[in-house]
Amino acid sequence: MAAGAIYPSLKGRAVLVTGGGSGIGASIVRHFAEQGSKVGFIDIAEEPSNALAAELREAGHGVHFEKADLTDISATEAAVSRLRKDIGPITVLVNNAAHDERHTLEEVTPEYWDERVNINLKHQFFVSKAVVPDMKAEGHGSIINMGSISWMIGQGGMAGYTASKSAVVGLTRSLARDLGPFNIRVNSIAPGWIMTERQKELWLDEKGEQEIMARQCLKRKLEPADIARVVLFFSSDEASACTNQTYIVDGGWI
Repeated sequence: MAAGAIYPSLKGRAVLVTGGGSGIGASIVRHFAEQGSKVGFIDIAEEPSNALAAELREAGHGVHFEKADLTDISATEAAVSRLRKDIGPITVLVNNAAHDERHTLEEVTPEYWDERVNINLKHQFFVSKAVVPDMKAEGHGSIINMGSISWMIGQGGMAGYTASKSAVVGLTRSLARDLGPFNIRVNSIAPGWIMTERQKELWLDEKGEQEIMARQCLKRKLEPADIARVVLFFSSDEASACTNQTYIVDGGWI
């Protein structure tokens, strides 16, 4: 068991994580598994996802993986249905999947723009829609949508990504209003620069490290577990009065 808070309300609870095969998503899956939750996750990357699920099952955790392209809504809905059979009615959803591919203004086509929105925003609505009946039937639920501080700081070079991530706030607030009467809470988390393997391989250089130390109040690199621990809190009954909010986890960058 990793060191950290234990949330009794998460033990045995059915949790769905999108994009759970690597990076922040994998850390979220691990943290829920260590809470004794029944975890299902969806990812397009089969090899790392199967490895993660096998590792956690070997450790005695109830973890199930389904492969699906989240931009294919029908395939995603089918994956949710299969996971429901494995873990039961889903009462915690973490819409984590995203892709921060850089792009210049000049190279963006209408098709590429739609692809960015599909990858970073559209599935959050439709996966939420797929699990809400479970939450209504169970009388409670928590949906956590993963945003980003990128649009808050006016980051350039990926307008499709930042536009989608800013829209996560509007989606969150609308769903929170619609679902509150059913005791379903909806919040979003806006991470800062989190040191996933992808970020370290593609984007982190000496200049980036200097920027982190200059801009963050906390003078350390942020890790996926920093996000996962906040996700656990907002998923648990300890956050039973928290909804309609966006919580920034960026080491004090903003």
